[in-house]
Formats: sequence, C-alpha cells, structure tokens
Amino acid sequence: MTPAQFASGHVLGIFILHFESALWFFTLNYFNYFTEIEDAFIRRRAKHLLLSPMDWALIESWKEMSVPLHVALRGIEKAFASWEAKPRKRSIKSLLYCQEEVEAQFAEWREARVGAGDDASGAAAEINEALPFSRMAILEHLQRGQLSLREGLTERLRSGTDDLTEALERAAALLGDLVEDFAAARQPDAQKLELSLSGLEHMLSDALRSVASVAEVAAIDLEVKEQLQPYRKHMDEESYRQTFANLRLKRLREQFRVPRLSLFYLS
Repeated sequence: MTPAQFASGHVLGIFILHFESALWFFTLNYFNYFTEIEDAFIRRRAKHLLLSPMDWALIESWKEMSVPLHVALRGIEKAFASWEAKPRKRSIKSLLYCQEEVEAQFAEWREARVGAGDDASGAAAEINEALPFSRMAILEHLQRGQLSLREGLTERLRSGTDDLTEALERAAALLGDLVEDFAAARQPDAQKLELSLSGLEHMLSDALRSVASVAEVAAIDLEVKEQLQPYRKHMDEESYRQTFANLRLKRLREQFRVPRLSLFYLS
C-alpha cells in the first residue's frame, strides 16, 4: 500500500466513523422526541394507552415543523390543564386533543424569538417589569436546578440505573432547553415557563414514587401521620388526604435529593 493509498483510506475511515456517530446521534435524538411526547401524554392521561398511528403521524408533523420538544411538552401540559379546569364526561383518548394548543404554543414561541437580539438594552427594564423576578434571577434559579439534577444523577448512577436516573437525565436535558429558550426570548413568559417546570416536576415525582421502597414509604408515612396528628380533627377528609400526599412527596424529594424547579421556590 502506498502512502497516498494509506492516507486516503485513513481519511475515509475517519469520515465513516464521524458519519456513523452523527447518524447514531440523529437517530437517538429523533426517537427521543417521539418517546418524550408519548411519555408526557400517557403520564398526564394517567392511563396507559398506546398512541394510534394518527397520533404518531401528528408527532412526525411537529418534528417536521421544527416544533421544539419543550414547546410540544408545554402544549400538552396546557391542554390537559385546561381540560382539568373544566372536566368533561369523556376522557382524552388521542393526542389530537392537544394539537391546537401545541401549535398555538409554537406560534407564540416563534413570535417571542423574533428580534430577540435587537435593542436588548432598551427593552430590558420593560421585560423585567413584566416578570415576577428579574430575567437574571430566573436564569440563575434554572441553572442551579439543572446543576442539582446532574449532581443527583451522578450520585444515583453509582448504585445503577432505574426510573429515577432516567427521569433525572431527561429533566436535566429538558431544563437545559428551557434555559436557552428563556435566555433567547425577546419577551420571556414566566407563566409558560412555570407550566413547563410543572411538567418536569410531575415527571420527577412519578419517578420518585416508583423507586421508593415499601419500607421507605412506610417510614415516611409514619412521620407525616405524627406531624399531622394535632391538626387532623380540624381537617376534612379531602384536605387531610391532599396534605398527607404533599408532605409524603416533600419527604421523598428531600430523601432522594431532588430539587424543586418551580419559580415559587426561587431564592
């Protein structure tokens, strides 16, 4: 083999290696888009129902339209939140129910990014007045949350992988998208951000419940029961049940070191 042939073959080998790596990353990213949307829809519906071919075609159309994943997830959260505010007799059975809201969120997302870099200094004060906190304070809160998720993932991975490690990894990645989106938006919307953060917290909460052992939950329930005992007679059954569930989840978050992401906990 001549030096020229060797060099040519070496370059070709490197090209093929990089092409295969890029193809693998694209494939992973492509299927991740579908599975994240499927998971969000099933979780919010609270019933395991496989998506129909029409639902998959709808996701494909969102992908082709370049609807960002976090925007699609926010649209799904908003659609279910609207349905829960005025529940109907019939349940949501298809992702088509969320189509209008997802595409509305996408249109608003594109509008918010138009001219994001223009006259940034002149609009800063006006934007901050429209937010509950300064843009910088919100970004720092999100970045702290992302760092905590990554640290929690690293620590959890030492014991292996489970539903929580998967949820921590997904939440950290999606939170990174939200950080970039919020930083780039010409007119950032705190309510929409909070809706997305709520979706991430629901996903993490479900993962916590699935990995906590029976013994761990029993020990926490005993603590919560003792804590609420002085107030039990003053609470109706529904209030007691909801407060008990909230405190149990709070203890689980503390035990597994899962951070709160909501802007309500911004400090």
